[in-house]
Amino acid sequence: MRIAQVSTLYERVPPVAYGGTERVVSWLTEELVARGHDVTLFASGDSTTGAKLVPVCQRALREMEGAADPAAFHLAMLERVVRSSEAFDVVHFHTDYASFPFARRLACPHVTTLHWRLDITGLETMYREFHDMPVVSISNAQRSPLPWLAWQRTIYHGLPPDLYRFNARPHDYLAFVGRIAPSKGPGAAVEIARRAGTRIEIAAKIDEGDRAYYERDFAPLAAESHVLFRGEIGDSEKSAFIGGARALLFPIDWPEPFGLVLAEALACGTPVIAIGRGSVPEIIEDGVTGFVVDSIDDAVDAVKKLPDLDRVRCRAAFEKRFTAARMASEYLDVYNTLARSAQARRQ
Repeated sequence: MRIAQVSTLYERVPPVAYGGTERVVSWLTEELVARGHDVTLFASGDSTTGAKLVPVCQRALREMEGAADPAAFHLAMLERVVRSSEAFDVVHFHTDYASFPFARRLACPHVTTLHWRLDITGLETMYREFHDMPVVSISNAQRSPLPWLAWQRTIYHGLPPDLYRFNARPHDYLAFVGRIAPSKGPGAAVEIARRAGTRIEIAAKIDEGDRAYYERDFAPLAAESHVLFRGEIGDSEKSAFIGGARALLFPIDWPEPFGLVLAEALACGTPVIAIGRGSVPEIIEDGVTGFVVDSIDDAVDAVKKLPDLDRVRCRAAFEKRFTAARMASEYLDVYNTLARSAQARRQ
């Protein structure tokens, strides 16, 4: 198939360090290329891909200080997709609802993966206007606020199977990976480790929007004797870091649509202790690949039960449910269904 992948521009594809959507776009794109499909990637100019790259800006917007509003770059990219849409059998947007007004003018079928939460006040008004847009959810929990959208399928994110190594013998620390933001729960992770009498190592990004939270609330916690704050790390470091942990802590305080780090942990054989919000109960099997808990107290108790879990089963769950190959196959099913429907309408 001739497939267009349309990424966001905040990070390059794939990102150097932190980045969720752009990493998934990269894994999907490269898997499709490996299968022989003709793939075009719309992304920042510093992206690395085996597909045909259409650079929309010189480099990732995160690195462009003093540049225009990010919407300006995304609008230009989406218009370019429309102009070239006759060259594709399907266009796959990863830009959430920004693509919707442009998608109506495409010369080919399209689908949009929604990567963000849908329970925010005001979103329903917009989605009502675009209720016919074909969309894919990244968890069943994500779609629950708007069950009447034109959902094509729930497709969990997938990673290359050799990206992270399985580690059967972890070190004696708990891990936290993500962003230093209240919704991600880094403070709760520090408290869980403290109360469990265990070291915690934290590898996390600090966005400028979270700088005040970091300085006011988190920096004092990072100075505690049982805490090692590593800062932001990339894929090349995650295998040793996550794989070396007894467990990944995921004490979120929001309805996480997927939680890519959960799949990364399973790829390393590392079980997860997570607050059961959003997609967590879909990804982590309680008592098998980790513990799904309701509170910090429960998380502390779960640390004591980690020896009961089999890290081999964690890796097996990853290989069965969260590989890039499985993700690509499911998206190809959606692409083909949309293409057949479009052809039927033309006849």
